[in-house]
Formats: sequence, C-alpha cells, structure tokens
Amino acid sequence: MRERILLEEVHDYLRDVLIYDTITRKDDTRLSFDDVRRGISRFMPGLPDDRASVIYYYLERNLQGYGPIDPLMHDRFIEDISCNGYTSPVFIYHAEYGSIPTSIRFTAQELNRYVLKLSQKADRQVSISSPLLDAPLPDGSRAQITYTDVISSKGSSFTIRRFKSDPMTPVDLIRYGTYDPEILAYIWLAVENRKSMIIVGGTASGKTSTMNAISYFIPLTAKIVSLEDTREIQLPHKNWLPTKTRETSAQSGKGDIDLFSLLRASLRQRPEYIIVGEVRGPEAQTLFQAMNTGHTTYSTLHAGNVDESINRLVNPPINVPRAMFGALDLMVVQLLQYQDGRAIRRCLSLNEISFDKATNIQSQDLYRWNPRSDTFERNYSRSRVLDSIAYSRGWSSAEVEEQLSLRAHTLSLMARKKIVRSDQVSGIFHLMRKSAFYSGDEEADDAAL
Repeated sequence: MRERILLEEVHDYLRDVLIYDTITRKDDTRLSFDDVRRGISRFMPGLPDDRASVIYYYLERNLQGYGPIDPLMHDRFIEDISCNGYTSPVFIYHAEYGSIPTSIRFTAQELNRYVLKLSQKADRQVSISSPLLDAPLPDGSRAQITYTDVISSKGSSFTIRRFKSDPMTPVDLIRYGTYDPEILAYIWLAVENRKSMIIVGGTASGKTSTMNAISYFIPLTAKIVSLEDTREIQLPHKNWLPTKTRETSAQSGKGDIDLFSLLRASLRQRPEYIIVGEVRGPEAQTLFQAMNTGHTTYSTLHAGNVDESINRLVNPPINVPRAMFGALDLMVVQLLQYQDGRAIRRCLSLNEISFDKATNIQSQDLYRWNPRSDTFERNYSRSRVLDSIAYSRGWSSAEVEEQLSLRAHTLSLMARKKIVRSDQVSGIFHLMRKSAFYSGDEEADDAAL
C-alpha cells in the first residue's frame, strides 16, 4: 500500500518536472532510472534498487507508454484492443484465438482520464462538445475514441487497431494456410504483368495484409504510390511514395486531405502502380478512371463476395460506370471464420472480371476454397488474364503453365525453408525477375537458397 502511494507521489512529481504533455505525445524525452531514483529519494529515501525498479517500470508505462494496456501494445499476436465502457473489461482480438476478455478494467473516472490520454498521444482533443475521435497513435496504430456518456450509455470507450511492425509477405500467407502456392503463383504472374486487382472481404478478414503481401510481386524498381487513411502498407521498394489522409480538428474541414484528393494528386506523379488502402466513396470512380488510363491499381473493399462488391461499386454512393469494369482484371475474396475455437483466414475465391456490352459485367471463378477439405480447387481451363499475358510476352500456353509451376515451386520452397523476412523475400523475387524467362527449377532452388 505504501509503495502504491509512493508511485502516485513520484508520478505527480515527475509529471511536473518532465512536462507531461511533451513526454506522452512526442516521446522525445525518455524517462531514466536516475530521474525516478531522484523522485523516490524525495518521498522514501533508502528504497532498495529492486523495489525502485518496479516503481520505474510502472512510471515509464504510465507516463510514456499506454498505461494498463501497454503490455498488450507490445504483443505482435494482438490485432485490436478495445474497451466498450466502464462496465466492461478490456477485450483483445488475438490473431489465432479471436476475441478474448482480459482482466483489465477501468472505473468511469479512470476511463475518462484514459481516453483523454490517448487523444493527447494522438496530438488531438476530445471533449463534451466533440466526443468522437478517430486518429493515428505515435506507433502507427489507429485509435477510435468516444468520450463520456454523450455517445454511449456505458461511458467512454476506445478501440485501437494495432500497427504491424513486421509486414506480411506471400510466404506468410502460405504458412498460415490463407492461400496455396498455386493461387499466389497466378497472382504473382498477374502483378508482374500489370494486371489490376481489388481484394474483397469483411472486417478483419486480412484484406490489407494480403494487399501488402502481393505488393512484394511488384518489380523493385517500379514507381509505386500508396494512399491510406492510416499507414499500414510496408514495402521494401525504394521507388515507393507512401501517402495518407489528414483530418484537421477545424469544424469547417478546411485543411482536410481525403483519399479522393490524394488519388487525383497521385495521377500526376507518373506511378506505375497505385495502391489504395480502401475505397468507399468518390475515390472509387477516380480509381477506375486510373485503371482505364493504363495505371495498375490495387485496393480493398468491404463486401462478402463478388456480386456484393459489384453492387456496392455500381450503386450510390460510389456509382462506378459499368463500362469501366473492363479495366479491372481480378477480384480476390477473403473471409474470416472460426474452426475449433480458432480464427482462420482463407481466400474464398480468385475471380477474373470482364465486361461485355451484351452480357454486362462477368466474373469467372479461377480458384475456390473447399471448406470440407480445406484445400483450393482450380476451376478454369482458359483464363483471359493468362491469355493476355501470353500474348504480350510471346509465350505459348505451355510456357504460361511452366511459368505458373516455377513460381508455385519457388513459393513452396520458401515456405518450407521458412524464408519470411522482408528483405529475403524481396531479394529472391528480384533475382528471379532478372531473367526475362525463368529457366527452370534449378534457378528457383538457387534463388531460394
């Protein structure tokens, strides 16, 4: 009990001495053990170093970290952290086990103070008059905050979408069972040959992670521009320009930069590939215009299947003209579901999209997941995308199949050897790409070794 009182006394002392706001928001002043020892000596001289270390841990956690949830913010398997009010425990969303309650709880007053601290870390403000906040945190995670009971009868709340410091690669997708090597080999060939794609799925189905992974198939020297609300895409490419939206606190909205503005600006930068975090409004029309003017684009969309995706895109408020779908080549559908209490993500289908004046928008299943056997089945004998690639590269049908087999073999080998580091993965893809026509399995083996 005495040490708890000591913790509060030293906390108040150091907060005043080290300028609390600067520490919590900018993180440019680190709390040292000597600072804590000096603070302790003012209130309890002679405290042993082992007990002082405990005090130091809690002070660093509370002043410069994320308080009670700080350990959760350092667990790479935790994707989301949320608290729905002072009557509820803090919940996490675990990459393998889904939603799990924790032992962390807040009183109403503690929760109000905590969401104020989160808003300070995001360099923003919440108040009774502006009780909603959606803002990035210093580590790249995104916080959605409600303040007091103005919004919810349970009081203040927060949800933090964690930022992954280690980017997803195609090899990770294979090891997690989300895709098999054959599907990714098809996508590899499509990306390398400038085919546009939209990744579709529900919340937490892994759309952005997959988009990040397949972007490793983009040639290392290609000019890439990415546009996101929150920085999630992480690429090894040197010729990559990451951009993000900006939302100001001004009620007039003056100074706001949305995806539509970023997308229009990106078209003037001569990108070879454009990556949009998610389309949900007027930026979708500009995205399809970019496709129709020869830009290769990748994006994600919230929908359950291909039909739902097309309905969302062609109807208000997005209103993409149907004729523009001729420039979209592929649509990937992902889903999240639970098996034996564990969350799994799977590629439900890989679909080829085309437009015909007589029959309108068409889709063809190229691959589909079989949930009974947990395998992926090939459903095509001919593919418009592969025919187009063969024509532009001067390949025969047999040579296209050879290319697919070589890429699938390479990906399988990398998965078996657990080659998942970003630099290793991109390096192998670059070595293979240096050959105009990949010669055979020996080259794939050498690259993977």
